[in-house]
Amino acid sequence: MNEFLKKIKIRDWGETRAHSSWQIFKIMAEFVEGFETLNRIGPCISIFGSARTRPGDKYYELAVRIAKRLAEEGFGIITGGGPGAMEAANKGAHLAGGKSVGLNIDLPHEQEPNPYVDKDKLLKFDYFFVRKVMFVKYAQGFVMMPGGFGTMDECFEVLTLMQTRKITPVPVVLVGHEYWDGLLQWMKHTMCEQYHHIQPEDLQMWRVFDHEDEVADYFIQYYAEHRLTPNF
Repeated sequence: MNEFLKKIKIRDWGETRAHSSWQIFKIMAEFVEGFETLNRIGPCISIFGSARTRPGDKYYELAVRIAKRLAEEGFGIITGGGPGAMEAANKGAHLAGGKSVGLNIDLPHEQEPNPYVDKDKLLKFDYFFVRKVMFVKYAQGFVMMPGGFGTMDECFEVLTLMQTRKITPVPVVLVGHEYWDGLLQWMKHTMCEQYHHIQPEDLQMWRVFDHEDEVADYFIQYYAEHRLTPNF
């Protein structure tokens, strides 16, 4: 054994392997519950954004209006079920009498489900990767409100899956030119043109809008020409 490893306390790897094996059943249970619940809901839009956005903030109120418009058009709304932009989107769906889904996650400091999630459409997850599958598999489009690391993670995960054809290409909307344009310019000039890490066609996978009517019209027009089907 390496001399360094001899000097430090090593956990019992046998116990760790046994725990990992049983953990598989918990993971499977989260997948089964998610699939059974979301499969009954129908076409949905997943809306992502910061948990720190507060009521009264312009992007909170815009998320309410976007979700309300989409729900009025018949789309269910899927969010992380927590506060901020998630709460705003669930609120919009609730105000429209639409389907309001919350995929909550057990975190050390957050998050309690917001009050606008339908009680029969609230799912709680321990595993981020299971939760992310649910966000993607049952969404026919994605709306990215301004957010932090979590929102960026979700945004780039969706774009990567579309770029690699692991999911069906669907509409992706980034809300707020003032928030997203700096990042998008860097992606265009640095990632694409300077270093060639992405292709010019990859820059066509999203649209940027500032108003709820633009968002709703984009989805309506897209699905006037494309079938509504679950991803992968």
